[in-house]
Amino acid sequence: MKRIDIKHFISLFSVFAMLSTNLSSQNIPAVYSNIFQEQEGLVLKDLSKGEDYSQYLPDSKYRYSKISATPKGTENGLHFDFGDSTLNGTIYYGLIKTEGVRFPQPVYFKRNAHIERGKAKINLKKSFSGKYDFVNWESTGKMIVGYRIVEDNGTILYDGRVNVKGKGPFEVSLTLKEGPFVTLQTSSGVTIYFKTNTPALCTVEVNGQWYKDTHITAVHEIKIEGLRPDRSYRYTVHYGENTETYHFRTAPCKGASTPFTWAYASDSRAGSGGGERNIRGTNAYIVKKMMVLAKQRGARFFQFTGDMINGYKTEEDIMNLEYANFKSAAKLFWHYAPVNAAMGNHEALMTSFEGRRSVDRFPFDKASAEKCFADNFVNPHNGPISEDGASYDPSPHTMDFPSYDECTYYYTYGNMAMVVLNSNYWYAPSTGTIPLHSGNVHGYIMDNQFKWLEETIMRLEADSAIDHIFVTLHTPAFPNGGHSKDDMWYGGNNEIRPYVSGKPVEKGIIERRDQILDLLINRSKKCVALLHGDEHNYSRLVISNTTPMYPENWSKERLDITRPFTQITNGAAGAPYYAQEELPWSKDVKIFSPLNALMLITVDGKHVHLEVINPDTFEEIEKVDLR
Repeated sequence: MKRIDIKHFISLFSVFAMLSTNLSSQNIPAVYSNIFQEQEGLVLKDLSKGEDYSQYLPDSKYRYSKISATPKGTENGLHFDFGDSTLNGTIYYGLIKTEGVRFPQPVYFKRNAHIERGKAKINLKKSFSGKYDFVNWESTGKMIVGYRIVEDNGTILYDGRVNVKGKGPFEVSLTLKEGPFVTLQTSSGVTIYFKTNTPALCTVEVNGQWYKDTHITAVHEIKIEGLRPDRSYRYTVHYGENTETYHFRTAPCKGASTPFTWAYASDSRAGSGGGERNIRGTNAYIVKKMMVLAKQRGARFFQFTGDMINGYKTEEDIMNLEYANFKSAAKLFWHYAPVNAAMGNHEALMTSFEGRRSVDRFPFDKASAEKCFADNFVNPHNGPISEDGASYDPSPHTMDFPSYDECTYYYTYGNMAMVVLNSNYWYAPSTGTIPLHSGNVHGYIMDNQFKWLEETIMRLEADSAIDHIFVTLHTPAFPNGGHSKDDMWYGGNNEIRPYVSGKPVEKGIIERRDQILDLLINRSKKCVALLHGDEHNYSRLVISNTTPMYPENWSKERLDITRPFTQITNGAAGAPYYAQEELPWSKDVKIFSPLNALMLITVDGKHVHLEVINPDTFEEIEKVDLR
């Protein structure tokens, strides 16, 4: 994963003012239709109506590169400059103790500082001396300051931290801006991922061995290997003059049948209620609750499938701020075990035109939703390449589609496999206008990804070390509350499908749904369940051959279900709730709950048990054996 090259859009007025020198043509991917480069920028043309739609420029003033900018040390403390003269509000701050603390968090001081015209000052000497020095900085000359940026309307924008040295004057030292996060867990090691405020060479110490960066960088992925399976190890991140220590556990050997528990949830985008329920794009309140509960219950990893953030932005630097806020909330678990993330519709990064007409941002290799997601997470690199080479590829000899890298993948743990799909690949949010500009609809698995899924399931089915397969994708095969007009149903409208270069693909949304179900139910005996999000509730549906699955006027082939099969939707990680809807298969819904829900799945040899808990109250929602 490479460091993101931040590219700022020019304001509309600047475009007109500096057109001759600053505006360069963009290469419009061949997979789109009716998008043209003109002097004033990109234009979407509806030739049948004779109407033009101009490109819509950035939609938010808050960018990660500015809001997270490192403060400067002063004689008495810190000076913040967020590079935005329109920002007024409050900065809350406190010391963070890391030594001997499982979940390091700031303990906020009783006073705060005002942000005026994007600038603020903190007096560290006055605030943290004497009886307020619980980290012993007056002796060591070192402290970590946590801070929270809040708009004057009360909205929290960002939680940051900074390492400080000195006793006055103060200097900012190398700081962990994000992480450390445990990723890419195997039976012989992990990868430790973190970001620093400036490029540096860092090391991770594990079991007396030192693992180092290969080059100076601000984005660190340090691979730890040569360890024993299913063992707990302490690790210490050495960055500059500072260290932090946590621990991780390696995965068991592939095929091991010793019991283990893992966690699942989805949809943590901002909720209502104020405070930490909306830290600029994510419901940090519920995410923190989930992560601590998962850690307390001994979960070995956390699968989180989409809609982590509000998203739907037109600039990656704005998306990065929301991703950073999710990662900050999730680090309470992520310091110790992986949070394996997947894409949902709210991870959309768009090129947008007037009238709410949007497509996946391009150029795809630099600024697509998939590229932005991959730049913010560390996931396996074992998925399909792209949709290039599919029958609808307009140019077989060039790369025309976004990459699937780190957005579609699979991993194994003991005798279990998890297959992670991207049901919002090359996503065009404006479904009704897709025939005009082309793009993929919400919930559709395109041909190459389906082919990869088929090959992966068949490989795992033949693998004697794997007893249980789970498949997760953001959009339910059978919506139950909130998304009956889309997901893999669209009110029973099979005409919904992607368009490539202005032409519809062969299979409709319900036909592709049936292909997926046939593979996972009839052709696989190991697949335990489909795990979804998107709908902001918890539901468990068991489908069988008697389950109504089609609209009344369905004239195509009907799928024969050969065994009962479970679909679980858990989009209850903090996004605003949906109530249950009446749908053809509603009689087979075993439970439906609008409460926040954390799923804890225990795999014990040939058996699989599910426990669902409200992380806010610890109330039990259900317990059930899945196998």
